[in-house]
Parts: sequence; C-alpha cells; structure tokens
Amino acid sequence: MSSTTQSVDTVGGLPTIQASLNYLLKTEEKPVAYAYTPPPGIPQTTRKNDPRTVTIHNGRPILNQLSLDTQGFVLVRHDSKVVNFYDEAEVREVYYPEVERLLKESTGAVKVVIFDHVVRNAAESRPGENNVREPAKLVHNDYSFKSAPRRVQDHVPEEADELLRHRFVEINVWRPIRGPVQQSPLALCDASSLTTQDTVPTDLVYLHRVGETYSFTYNPDHKWFYFPQMQRNEAILLKCYDSKDDGRARFTAHTSFEDPTSPPDAPARESIEVRALVFFAPEKTASEPVSVSGQSASATAAQ
Repeated sequence: MSSTTQSVDTVGGLPTIQASLNYLLKTEEKPVAYAYTPPPGIPQTTRKNDPRTVTIHNGRPILNQLSLDTQGFVLVRHDSKVVNFYDEAEVREVYYPEVERLLKESTGAVKVVIFDHVVRNAAESRPGENNVREPAKLVHNDYSFKSAPRRVQDHVPEEADELLRHRFVEINVWRPIRGPVQQSPLALCDASSLTTQDTVPTDLVYLHRVGETYSFTYNPDHKWFYFPQMQRNEAILLKCYDSKDDGRARFTAHTSFEDPTSPPDAPARESIEVRALVFFAPEKTASEPVSVSGQSASATAAQ
C-alpha cells in the first residue's frame, strides 16, 4: 500500500451514509485476541476500540470501476445450487467447487485451494455449541504479510516450496445466505486509500497455533464503500493478501457495521465467507520467494 496511490476519484457523486466503525486504539503492546474462550483471568481480547464516524459510499453505481488490484474488492453476480448453507457437508461438496470455479474465472488463476468457511448469524450464534458466529464489528484484515505465506505451508505442504516462488493471493468470498441484507452489512475500505502506517499486527490465538491479522488505526483519508441490499445471488470477492509487490492492492480493511438506514425490526444478517488460496502461473521471470517467517526484501522495504 502506498500513501501516494489515488483512490476512486468518483466518490464525490455517490450516495453515502454515516456510520460508526470500530478502529483500533493503538497502544504500546501488540493486541491479542482469542478464537476460543481463554482460561479464567485472561481477557478475550486486549485490543481497545477507537469508534469513528465515517462516510460510507454506495459502491453499486461504480461496479465497473472497481477491481481486486486497485480497490481490493469487487461485487459479482454468482448463483449457487446450495440448498442449506448451514449444512457443512453440503457447503464443502457443492459450494467449494462453485467458488473454486468462480475464482479461476474471475482472476485467471491456475490453482485454487479453499481451506475454510464461516457462517454468520447473530440470532443463531451459540459459542461453544455450534459453528455459527456473529458478524465481526472490528476494522481488520484476515492476514498479515507474515501470516499469509504460512497458510500455504499449512494447507498445501507438499507443494509449498514451489508455490511460494510465484504469485499467490488470499481471497475471501462473502455472500448473503438470505437477502436482502439490511442488518450489519459489510463495509470495505478502498485499498488504495490505506497506508502501511495504518496497520497494526494482531495475534489471533487458536488452541494449537497463533495466527496474525491486521488491525487498523483511524486515518481520515480512508475511503469506505458498501453494497446495500445485497441478495443471495451476489458475492463480494475480497483480497486479503497478495504476494506481488508492484503497486497493486496487497490487502484491504473490512468490517460489518450498524447501518443507520436499516429498519429497527430488520432480520439478523445471514452470510457465509469462504477463504481461499489462489495461485497463478509462473511468470517469465521468477519472482522472489516469499519467506514463511516474514516477508520478502521488497515487501519489507515497502513498509
């Protein structure tokens, strides 16, 4: 991300809403969050929120101006044959292949590895009892320059050394289970309005490993978008990491938020996000290998 890159120049003419987003209040210590209930006496998270009221633009009028390599997200029409997105077996057997095809067609990738999915519904979430979660109301990105390459070793260990020599991307595919979405829609930050100074690496602790995400501090230059009234046959492709360091979007920030125009009796948002590693064919000039313990020399310099 570069502070000199220009964001979408047509935002001034778009419909907007004002909403509060939970940025990170930066402290001296690295924030830590637990993906499970921690032992007694340990807080679920050490992060402190810095709520800020921001302008969020309706991105629908400029759909043809958005791209994964500039803004870091796009909205596409995508029909699914899944009957029940709460059925994990059906999601893996039917939806995963659908998403794999979508990502190959949308990006030109030669290999897609889907490794995870999350269903969200605040009305049905029962922590410790089911796998349904509430919408995440924190400005974040799912991976960091350090943790994203580790996912390749985690999920494609036999091919990791070769795959890490070439460009790969981590993309989340987010869609409503039922529409239209009125409560807790997804806000997306134009990646070209971010700077690396806005990012704060944050530990995400699981039972058997520690991952790393990015939290974000407030910057008035951030440009936020959303797609109101999303339907079941629409999906957002969200780039959470790109190993290519050539000026294109490498990650972006996102969060759910309380839409002030949502009816007070709006049903709870139901959505599913699928996480995928997306691999591209080797370029004529092989790119620099990405270190699993950190990042490439060029990526380090960019920070």
